[in-house]
Formats: sequence, structure tokens, C-alpha cells
Amino acid sequence: MDFKLTANDKGTKARAGEVTTDHGTIETPIFMPVGTAGTVKAVHQRELKEDVNAQIILGNTYHLYLRPGLDIIEKAGGLHKFNGWDRPILTDSGGYQVYSLSGTRKIKEEGVTFKSHIDGSKHVFTPENVMDIQRTIGADIIMAFDECTPYPCDYGYARESMEMTHRWLKRCCDRFDATEGKYGYSQTLFPIVQGSTYKDLRVKSAETIASFEREGNAIGGLSVGEPAEMMYEHTEIVCDILPKDKPRYLMGVGTPENILECIALGVDMFDCVMPTRNARNGMLFTSEGILNMRNEKWKDDFSPIDPNLGGYVSSFYSKAYLRHLITSKEILGAQIASIHNLSFYLWLVKEARKHIIDGTFVDWKNEMVKKVTTRL
Repeated sequence: MDFKLTANDKGTKARAGEVTTDHGTIETPIFMPVGTAGTVKAVHQRELKEDVNAQIILGNTYHLYLRPGLDIIEKAGGLHKFNGWDRPILTDSGGYQVYSLSGTRKIKEEGVTFKSHIDGSKHVFTPENVMDIQRTIGADIIMAFDECTPYPCDYGYARESMEMTHRWLKRCCDRFDATEGKYGYSQTLFPIVQGSTYKDLRVKSAETIASFEREGNAIGGLSVGEPAEMMYEHTEIVCDILPKDKPRYLMGVGTPENILECIALGVDMFDCVMPTRNARNGMLFTSEGILNMRNEKWKDDFSPIDPNLGGYVSSFYSKAYLRHLITSKEILGAQIASIHNLSFYLWLVKEARKHIIDGTFVDWKNEMVKKVTTRL
């Protein structure tokens, strides 16, 4: 993987760059649609390319490991061949999913024992086998195995968890460097910064992660319930420490406002289930504000969903028609809304990139934050 910075904003720490992988180049800042089980919910791969213009998508190690399982993925020739996506893919390590299974998992130095949410069967994730699993899945960018602490979290636990995450990272790197990809293209390992919401721990973790000198770095353990201002504070602390010549990935973030503010702090890559999850519930993000499609006011509004985005779905379908589909619980409603929301997120980061390069990012960002937080 290669990363090249192409522009830096003068008024903020925002930057534009290019991440080059064997499956293509990603222009940053970028939003990555989440395809948990090898699919971005309700969206065809063709639509991801042509309508959404996604440059990279995510897969989830925990879910793909359990179903369809590694044998099927390997027989297919890796996740790219299995799901037909020929652009870059990133997989998370399963650490966040293990964190969410707090009632059915045990964390020890060796790794994590957990029960499948599907059938209750027992499994073990270690730094070593998580590397092997992600080698088999075949993503271009893979994540180190870490522990994601909850919020709030007491200082002692946060410190012990962070230190174990650092020890796990050493084991991840050793295993990754001792193995090769299975499908004829290169893979890249990103470490993950932890430390909860304690400044000294975040500083120590960022410094430790940077010392491993991997090709990119991720910021984890945020957007887990803490106030937005606290998330921004710790994102800035970490971005100021992580190398400037490597991409920074803020995991699981977030709202359009969150993304804009964190781009201004120096983050390059984002992912979140919000655009598709909210879409299925009838909440749309647009260039003018937030729409609740169940609201009576859209019943006879025959204007396009958001013609500013320029895509087929957002320009072709009317608010009235989409409201009808959503309230009727038609599957097409979830499809249209999902494609639209993802199109908006990709439009947003593309516009951010354009304004960073043009030197007009600050004023544009401030104006967009007002718009994207307005409920219409």
C-alpha cells in the first residue's frame, strides 16, 4: 500500500491524499460503506459503483468467520471473488464485535473466548488466528486485534486494556510479517490506538502505535457513547502524534457533522453503519438537512430527494414516492434510502476533498455543519 498527500488545508489540519492498493486507488478523505457480512445491506455491487461511487467497502471478520465461514471464502478465491467487488476492501479484526458480546465472552492475555450469536458455539480469537482469518478473507487493509473499552471506563481498566492491546499488536505484527497473502496481491496491517477517554493513555497509545511504523494507523475506542466534544478532543490529540505521511482511520464514526469536524482534525478514513441503518428506518441525510420520511409533510412533495448529489436515485425518485414506500414497508424503500444516504456520505467527503484542494475548506465546512444538522 502507498499513501501520498496531495494537499493540506491552511486553516485546519484537513488534508487530501491518495491511498493506492492492488485493487485500486482511494482518494481521501473517504467514507467506507460497511458490508458486515460481505454485503452492504440492500445495495447491489453495481449500485455501489455507479450510484454511490464507493471506492472501498468494509467486511467484518467476526461475522464472515462465523458465516459463511473461511472454507467457503477460500474456495471462492477470497472475499473479492466471493462478493464480486473488485475495488479495495478493509476488514476490522472482530475486536468491536467481541466487545459487544460482553455477556458471552472472556478476555485473557492469550485471546478472547466467545460464543457465536448464531448457534451458541464456542470460539477463540487470538492475535495470531485473527491475522490468519483476515489473510483468508483477503482484504487489502486489515486491522490488528484489540480490545475496545466501553464508555465510561475507569482509568485502571483502560490502562490495562491498552497495554494488552499493545502486546497483542506485537503478536499481530509478528504473525502478519511471517505469513503471506493467499490470492496473489498484497495486504496491509493497521494498528489501532486505544486508551479510552484519558489524555495520557491516548498519548501513550498513539506514540506506541506510531513506533511500529506500519503503513497506516487506526483510532479505535471512540464513538462508543462519549460526548462528541470529547471524541473531537481525543481525535485531535492522536492525530497530532500519528505520522503525517500515513493514512489515519477513525473507526465507527459517524454522523455527517462528526465526519466534517474530524476531517478538519486530520482524519483521512471513516466508516459507520449509520447511513444504511438510518435509511432503513426512514431517516435521510441530504445536502440541505435531515429528512424523516415518515413525516406527513412529505406526503405530496414531488420534488427529488436531493438533486444536488447528481446521482440517479437521489435525482429520480420523489420524496412523496419514497415516503409511500417507507410507510408501506416496501423493500424498495429501504433500497432507495440506503443508496441515497451512502451517495450523500460519498458526496460529502468528495466535496470536502475538493474544498481542501481549492483552499476553501474552512468556510465550506462551517456552512455544511449548519446544514447537515438541520432537521427539515
